[in-house]
Amino acid sequence: MCEGPLHTCFDGAQHDTPPVFKLTLRDSLIYLHMLVTESALRTFTQNIFLAMGCNAEHAALATDVLLLSDLRGIDSHGVARLTGYIRLWEKHRINPTPNIQIVHETPTTATIDGDAGLGLVVAPYAMQVAIKKAELYGSGWVAIRNSNHFGIAGYHALMAVEKDMIGFAMTNASPLVTPTFSNERMLGTNPMCYAFPAGKYPPVVVDMATSAAAVGKLEIAQRAGKQVPKGWVQDKDGNDTTDPHALKNGGSLLPLGSDRDHGSHKGFGLSATVDILSAVLSGANYGPWVPPFVAFLEPSDNPVGKGIGHFLGAMRVDGFRPVNEFKDHLDNWVARFKSASPIDPNQKVIIPGEPEYEAEIDRRKNGIPIVDAVVKDLNELAEKLKVSPLTP
Repeated sequence: MCEGPLHTCFDGAQHDTPPVFKLTLRDSLIYLHMLVTESALRTFTQNIFLAMGCNAEHAALATDVLLLSDLRGIDSHGVARLTGYIRLWEKHRINPTPNIQIVHETPTTATIDGDAGLGLVVAPYAMQVAIKKAELYGSGWVAIRNSNHFGIAGYHALMAVEKDMIGFAMTNASPLVTPTFSNERMLGTNPMCYAFPAGKYPPVVVDMATSAAAVGKLEIAQRAGKQVPKGWVQDKDGNDTTDPHALKNGGSLLPLGSDRDHGSHKGFGLSATVDILSAVLSGANYGPWVPPFVAFLEPSDNPVGKGIGHFLGAMRVDGFRPVNEFKDHLDNWVARFKSASPIDPNQKVIIPGEPEYEAEIDRRKNGIPIVDAVVKDLNELAEKLKVSPLTP
């Protein structure tokens, strides 16, 4: 049940005040200790990026990407990642003042070199290129090399939705995932996102890792002192384990599906697609050569490309049918799926993007929950960089 006017929820209701939701559908293991206002978190995060040497525009943009993650309840990819960006900056692997350039181009495609910049800055730049091409020619596709971790894929795909376009975003990542039948870490969690504009309903956003679980979920479990579900990770010998520390101890994440009997070859195939489009196509590093974001791995001594890679795209809906017709039918699609007969009357069908949308409304109003261990890490970072600490 939701309350609120200018907001239309996935149940179709419209109300006067922002809705408040109890998120019971998340699989987060986090223990929440501190609520921070969006404004306070935004100021703190911008100050960290400014201390890195980013200009004001890039600091604001990078902050916007991270905050959308925290607002949408994807805590593993929000401000908790700041310590990782600073670590890579200190190792001279992130350039805070990149000269982002198009190095190859056709009317509908481009390849961009991110000059080792923050992916949080490089990817939005690239999506703007894709959108401009789509405005002129119906679709735009951009491959990116020489970049870094770009936050949540959903941020970039949703940029296209704002223009009545379908957005695509994917990236390769630290080699932590094993292919089916292997115990060698070869691929990243390699997320992909597809975002579709609706009418009275929020956008339908399919934003997912192609591994059984994202690295951040293991980190959350470690902080909370919890085990992880079976099927997320295997130990260094290829045995199933629920130990959240197994990855650091030589183990590997499993592809979506976990094992062959449950379709891990499909997760492997999806991850391979992301890797090829993001890196083999752009000239970035791919597979086991991808420079890692995690602290317990070091970059390869013999890279096959430049940095990490992304692949972004935008397609105009009106290149296929009138926008209003598409949105009306997507609204009908959402309504019909929401009304699907449930197994449990208390558990309705969830539309892709629905939990994140509900979290965003709740957190903009009530504050963003930050786990105590993350607050501690961030304030140690603030002291080190001589910026004001994070407060509620």
